[in-house]
Amino acid sequence: MQIKDSENKIFSYPGVIHIHSKFSDGTGDIDEITKAAKKAGLSWVLITDHNCMDVKEGFYNDICVLVGEEISPKSENHYLALDINNVIAPSDDPSSYVIEVKNQGGFGFVAHPDESDSRNNKAHPIKWLDKSLDVDGIEIWNWFSDWADNYDERNLLKIAYAYFFRHNLIKGPHSVTLEWWDELNLKNEKIIPAIGGADAHALKISKYIVPLKIFPYECCFKTLNNILLTDKPLNDDFEKNKEIILNAVKMGNNIILNQRYSKSERFPIFEIINGSEKAYCGQNISLAENTYLHIKLFQKADIKVFCNGEEIYYTKADKLTLKLERAGKYRFEAKYKNNPWIYSNPIQVK
Repeated sequence: MQIKDSENKIFSYPGVIHIHSKFSDGTGDIDEITKAAKKAGLSWVLITDHNCMDVKEGFYNDICVLVGEEISPKSENHYLALDINNVIAPSDDPSSYVIEVKNQGGFGFVAHPDESDSRNNKAHPIKWLDKSLDVDGIEIWNWFSDWADNYDERNLLKIAYAYFFRHNLIKGPHSVTLEWWDELNLKNEKIIPAIGGADAHALKISKYIVPLKIFPYECCFKTLNNILLTDKPLNDDFEKNKEIILNAVKMGNNIILNQRYSKSERFPIFEIINGSEKAYCGQNISLAENTYLHIKLFQKADIKVFCNGEEIYYTKADKLTLKLERAGKYRFEAKYKNNPWIYSNPIQVK
């Protein structure tokens, strides 16, 4: 699915990053995954199996399938490696594989960096321990980790609630992750991009009378999406599509959107205009006398605007225009009825 926004003159393509297939610890093959993606209205998916790249890239069921790797040591420091050619072995030293990703011409995102140490379940938190490393980007919100952090298995009633009301357990990105991301953007001249990761497994639990599947692929794909923004349309040329998608992800030309709370088929608009130029997520623009930030959500929400990690404006509205007086990296967050909904990548005003 693609939507061209006449106001922005760009194309918006929803997709999902961080998916596991039967080649690692997921349960589905590529046919099942892409059929679910098509039903969820996606244009593209990015498979990142653990220490494996056995899925073959290409078009399946009209979905553009790209393949990366989740470099996965046993207990910590998982890294989503994208645009690489060969599988990279995990190591006790994460700097070694972060460097190897770059050596292969690829880029990477720290996966679920701040999983909770206070879980009421047996799932061991997998964290990113060394935040001084020079990483390319951060998965600021991981859907499955968010659920697992809040999943309570201490009694059958709590387990049943976590299954039947699973979306109520989702709380959004950890504040420490957002603080780290903002800190990296403050320290770096370039934009350090963020993604949302579904971490889709379609896990099956067979120990009960009726086997259960936690977050089937289609259910998961209707939640945390990355809306890519590009002035180049996707088409039936796979290699060209791959280039467009990977470049957009690398540059931060995406908005992280929890589709569960979107009441409109249109995607959020976030742009900064200075009279002669227009910029969207992941781009730069010059500060001029009449520089304005515009947000349009198509439904009322709680909007927070940040500059260099500092909250500078709050409103409850479906749209916002804000005159900018200083340089910095601007991003916004939105909650819908107190539920985590939208997290944008920054636009840099110079």
